[in-house]
Amino acid sequence: MTNNTATSGNLLVSKKYAKRSRVAEIWRNLKKNKGAIIGLIIMVFLVVIAFAAPLFLDYERDIISQNVPERLQSPSLQHLFGTDHVGRDIFARVIWGARYSLPIGVVAVIVAVILGVTMGTVAGYYGGMIENVLMRFGDIFASIPHILLAIVVVSALGQSTINLMIAVGVTSTPAFIRVARAAVLTVRNQEYIESARAVGMKDWQIILQHIIPNALSPIVVQVTLRVGSAIISASSLCFLGLGIPAPAPEWGAMLSEGRKYIRDYSYMTLFPGLAIMITVLALNMLGDGLRDAMDPKMKK
Repeated sequence: MTNNTATSGNLLVSKKYAKRSRVAEIWRNLKKNKGAIIGLIIMVFLVVIAFAAPLFLDYERDIISQNVPERLQSPSLQHLFGTDHVGRDIFARVIWGARYSLPIGVVAVIVAVILGVTMGTVAGYYGGMIENVLMRFGDIFASIPHILLAIVVVSALGQSTINLMIAVGVTSTPAFIRVARAAVLTVRNQEYIESARAVGMKDWQIILQHIIPNALSPIVVQVTLRVGSAIISASSLCFLGLGIPAPAPEWGAMLSEGRKYIRDYSYMTLFPGLAIMITVLALNMLGDGLRDAMDPKMKK
């Protein structure tokens, strides 16, 4: 009886762990990292604010409409972050700016993932001449300063939000090529890949069903970290006047507008700068936490 009870107990424990999905395991590990949870809370808050902004702010009246009599007012209860050189409320513009900076960072990284993961996966899976050509292509792009490459792309395509996303995405592609290739190299010679080839699966089926799912962890971590870098790159281009056209309240463009008044009205650059810093810091904290949570060596 005792042996049967012990066996039943072991089966229950085994089923419990078998039912625990990969996502649940990652979340369990992530919750142990306070920094990652803080970063996640900040990002959720920013996303909610970005989506909810149109509910309590009117773009024409509150964001881009000029109110010269109230220009250059210091932070107060009426204007929490003060007003800019044409009387626009900086608090409202910073909130609305999240609707530009966050989507730009996310879409730019999606572009980089599509290009980089495709090239890196093909290079890692096939090897040989294909790998050499694709990796040298990535090395060429990686050797060009990111901001210079982005300026070239924006100048060639024209100044718009979509072109800004493409430009930032192209500059982030080399990093994903290297990460995807390295991840694929670790799994391409596993037994289950050989079994898939033995049963006659085509290469594209093996890549989509077996290679990419098992090489996804480092790519996900890289995505989280690269969104922050993409936001900085997009803000840099907007600061140089090559991003979203005025009077859109993108954070980098707000920094550019406020630099003329930074000596006497430093709040014009302080709050957009803090928005960029807090967003990127939260993404980096979350990315570091995901890296630890997805690392098998960190499991407990």
